[in-house]
Amino acid sequence: MKPYETAVKNPVGTSLIFIGLVLIGLIFYFQLPIDLLPDIEMNVISVMTYYPGAGADDVETNVTRPLEDILNSTENLKHIISRSRDGVSVIILQFEYGTNTDNAMNDVRDKLELSSQLLPDGSTDPMLLKFSADMMPVMTLSATAEESTEAMYKILDDQIVNPLNRIPGVGTVSIGGAPQREIQVNVTPQKLEAYHLSLEQIAQVIAAENVNIPAGNFDIGTQTYMLRLEGEMAESRDLNFLIVGNNRGKPIYLRDVATVNDTVKSRVLENYTNGRRSASIVVQKQTGANSVAIAKAVKERLPQLQKNLPPDIQIEVVTDTSDYIRVAINSLLETILLALIIVGAVVLFFLGRWRATIIILTTIPISLIGSFIYLYITGNTINIISLSSLSIAIGMVVDDAIVVLENITTHLERGSRPRQAAVYGTEEVSLSIVASTLTIVAVFLPMTMTTGLAGILFEQLGWMVTIIISLSLIIAMTLTPMMSSYMLRATKDMNKNKFDLWYSHKILPLLDNLDKNYAKLVNWAARKRWRTVGIIATIFIGGVIICALTLKTEFLPSSDNNQIGMTIEMPTGTRVEIARAQGLKIQKMLREKYPEIEIVSFSVGQADEDNLFASMRDNASHLMSYTLRLSKANQRKKSIFEIADEIRGDLSQMPELYRYEVQPGGGMAAMGGSYVDVDIYGHSLATTDRIAAELQAKLSEIEGLRDVTISRKDYRTEYQVEFDREKLALNGLTMSTAAGAIRNRINGLVMSQYREEGDEYDIRVRY
Repeated sequence: MKPYETAVKNPVGTSLIFIGLVLIGLIFYFQLPIDLLPDIEMNVISVMTYYPGAGADDVETNVTRPLEDILNSTENLKHIISRSRDGVSVIILQFEYGTNTDNAMNDVRDKLELSSQLLPDGSTDPMLLKFSADMMPVMTLSATAEESTEAMYKILDDQIVNPLNRIPGVGTVSIGGAPQREIQVNVTPQKLEAYHLSLEQIAQVIAAENVNIPAGNFDIGTQTYMLRLEGEMAESRDLNFLIVGNNRGKPIYLRDVATVNDTVKSRVLENYTNGRRSASIVVQKQTGANSVAIAKAVKERLPQLQKNLPPDIQIEVVTDTSDYIRVAINSLLETILLALIIVGAVVLFFLGRWRATIIILTTIPISLIGSFIYLYITGNTINIISLSSLSIAIGMVVDDAIVVLENITTHLERGSRPRQAAVYGTEEVSLSIVASTLTIVAVFLPMTMTTGLAGILFEQLGWMVTIIISLSLIIAMTLTPMMSSYMLRATKDMNKNKFDLWYSHKILPLLDNLDKNYAKLVNWAARKRWRTVGIIATIFIGGVIICALTLKTEFLPSSDNNQIGMTIEMPTGTRVEIARAQGLKIQKMLREKYPEIEIVSFSVGQADEDNLFASMRDNASHLMSYTLRLSKANQRKKSIFEIADEIRGDLSQMPELYRYEVQPGGGMAAMGGSYVDVDIYGHSLATTDRIAAELQAKLSEIEGLRDVTISRKDYRTEYQVEFDREKLALNGLTMSTAAGAIRNRINGLVMSQYREEGDEYDIRVRY
């Protein structure tokens, strides 16, 4: 039995099938996460290694190159890119498309285990990071403080980070730019020399004394007891009473040769928001979590968490990706709703039957809702790609149903009964609608076979449109004839109402005239075949020429997400105090000149190994990274692109700045426009530097290019100490021992931690 005939004969079963499809689709819809883009697996792994106190050259020679030599043999490796900065090495491994990233990480991890003997003393173990869209922060918060500045890290960690980590879907919450506690033992060189002590001896004594040691178990009577020897300092000032040596039979206390300060770390990344010292709180999500739901939950918790903070600490939202996602999703939903209304109006205009309009419009929600089952089963999200698929397909899903319904209506007008008209009307056009549906599927299905990043984005589009169109065909072959057989009436059985009378007098004459004019046009085109072909060819060629001359192309369209990012550099080597003052000056200028800017947040200084998120970006004592949050696009007259151009003009008037880069959208390529990278390869740093400078000058002259920058930073001015090896040998010293001594006296030596309430703080011995 044919499907449309079965559907007409079993209306209850047919209805239940589609009702069940809608219910399942709606259940899955409410469980689908919402995100901006589909989950993008970038096939990229980062290896990050810290070498505190080392310059970029030392990091390159002692850390980056040995790791590159080991990782070069990784299977399916496509590109390997490394960046060596002061104190940190970052190696980016890009694998062939389709490589299982988890297996690749295991392979890289196995190879890194062999590198432990090759890395220098003082370097950390390499850390592995897998790049994905989930690494993008869902929200960035800013906590400003006055009196509580020095204790802000501890307060935020206990009162903000821990509660936010418990929100379902939150992956990690990290703090950056907040002062971190440190116990500093500042020794006096003259006193050390007088007592014949060294800085290393002081550090070793502290490490040996500040310990808790388990001593095993012993039995007394019927009980077994555990013995533990406690030697850790209960308070930081107890360090003053440590005996570090003796002189003429008298003990030498630490307080005799050093000053113990319970303070905060120096030479760290600093954050400022609207002119006040602040800390950034970065919220990242778990894989597959709902970005919008997480942002909403965080915002709901913040007022409650704010009550537990000291009065001088205020929390503000600097960036919120859910705002842009929500605007984009709502815009597409409005487009879909508007399309639904327009389709209904068009169908009613041409068919003139409100029942027929209802039958046609039923096709749209069932087809669209049915596609949510595919999204849920495949683990996808509701994003701009999936909603764009709905927007594209909404006009096509009614095509088959309109063809079927129009033919059924024709049979009814000829006097057929509704059931007969439904069956025979559908049968006559079944082959045609199947062919037309397969034609559309043949256009969109190949998108699912695209590879690379474009394939990740458009695979969902291809499958969604294919599934929606296939569902519309099934509905046109089953539900449409079933509903027509019960809802439509033969022309002779119809009772005309006011709408039917109005339609007959007002609309039908227009449609009749349209039919006549169209018949004349077809008749003319059939008689003037060559002229018709010439006109069509002229239109086609003219359209191609106009498109080639005026149509611009880019991977993703630019959009206004209310954010601007800036990177500003002063001459290499500039002290952080000078860069901080300049950064505050720029911050004040931006807030006074641009009322559209609500929040100006910037960081300056060198990030340490504890701030992983900041370490992924460029940072140094002379470099300032800004994040500007603007008012909503509908509340201002200028776009982020216009404001960014004006800011570039303002920065160009500041001679103290070395270079700068203004990024509309906050540096996200999907928001702020197109980017072009030019790679220069060579074995000579001097030659590649010269070529890069020449290329930068030429590219800067090209109209339309902005912020032409060179990724390699300028070389830092440095002092070099050259030892007399003969004198070192005469004194029983080696190059390593002498270099380590200087390093310890400049950077300090950390060999122990002070523990308080479950937290650990470095004890740094230094001059």
